[in-house]
Amino acid sequence: MINKKHKEFLTNFKKQLVIDSPGRINFIGEHTDYNSGLVLPTAIDRKIILSFEKNGTNSYCALYSTTYNKMFEFDFNAIKISTIEWENYILGVIHELLKVTKNIKGFNCIIESDLPIGAGISSSAALECGLAYGLNQLFDLKLPKIKLIKLSQKAEHNFVGTKCGIMDQFASVMSEDNKVILLDCMSETHRLIDANFEPYKILLLNTNVTHNLASTEYNTRRKECEEAVNIISSQFKNVRSLRDIDKNILEKFKNEISKKLYKRASFVIEENNRVLEASKSLEKGNLKQFGALMYESHRGLQHQYEVSCQELDFLVDFSEKTDKILGARMMGGGFGGCTINLIHKDSIEDFLVEVKKAYEDMFSIELTSFTTVPSHGTSIRK
Repeated sequence: MINKKHKEFLTNFKKQLVIDSPGRINFIGEHTDYNSGLVLPTAIDRKIILSFEKNGTNSYCALYSTTYNKMFEFDFNAIKISTIEWENYILGVIHELLKVTKNIKGFNCIIESDLPIGAGISSSAALECGLAYGLNQLFDLKLPKIKLIKLSQKAEHNFVGTKCGIMDQFASVMSEDNKVILLDCMSETHRLIDANFEPYKILLLNTNVTHNLASTEYNTRRKECEEAVNIISSQFKNVRSLRDIDKNILEKFKNEISKKLYKRASFVIEENNRVLEASKSLEKGNLKQFGALMYESHRGLQHQYEVSCQELDFLVDFSEKTDKILGARMMGGGFGGCTINLIHKDSIEDFLVEVKKAYEDMFSIELTSFTTVPSHGTSIRK
């Protein structure tokens, strides 16, 4: 129910600019970005739509979310962390923008979304990047895309408290239609690869669960990786991240680090290698090998990095039973969200009937799904 204030805001709103900011998928390379590793993501055709207007004030901002049916007002001269999580993505971006420019003035914004929240497709990065991109255009700030990407990442670090890598924001902004991005998170260089999956389609299965571990364990995994790096760098001075370590170096420290840290580091090293192999497979059109690497990635996340959950494992196990699916794995931070599946286009309907029934029988939870395609990044709606 829209109250009187919200209705008045929406009635008087005169849009001057509309920004499409997409979610993202990641085919392979999970939890490697904050370890300066390699990833293979792309933006998708599901997005957040942000409509902007200048409101004539120096610092008053009003935003309305159609998803939450909530209005959020603040003065950016008095920004502080909110107790409401989604507001912090907005506040964090404004906070970071104000560090690099004084040319932002008051604005109004309407936020609409067809991205499922908590599905591991980075609705948070889409919101951050869409807001930063839109304000850059609205006030002609002339900030380059990489600056918008990095300040959006910092917003999540400083206001939300998630020490994310750069992949989500990079994919949301830099993607192109029918391409995937091979991104080196150490050098921040990237290469676009044709995403030709015919006759297969990208199918996302949403577990519709988010376990309590999701937020805390993400930062814990990052600390565990840093701990392994600190131990190894005591002897190898050039080691600054797990990207600087290969299996030979790690083996030298097998008895000096805990079994847990050894598993974490092993996964990251192996996952980086899988990203390189997957990108080569895609370029050669070897989709069978590409899919096999997806399954390997999931088993590493399940057993070595330990960020999966029974719902995700059930879906991957179920996918592995049919030869109509070349590969499947969990995607995102873990402990819930989606699996990404590479499935033959003629088999989608029958498979969904089977997997939805099996999932509901096992967990008493409705499984939702959607197909998607690699799409362009954050942009002005024409």
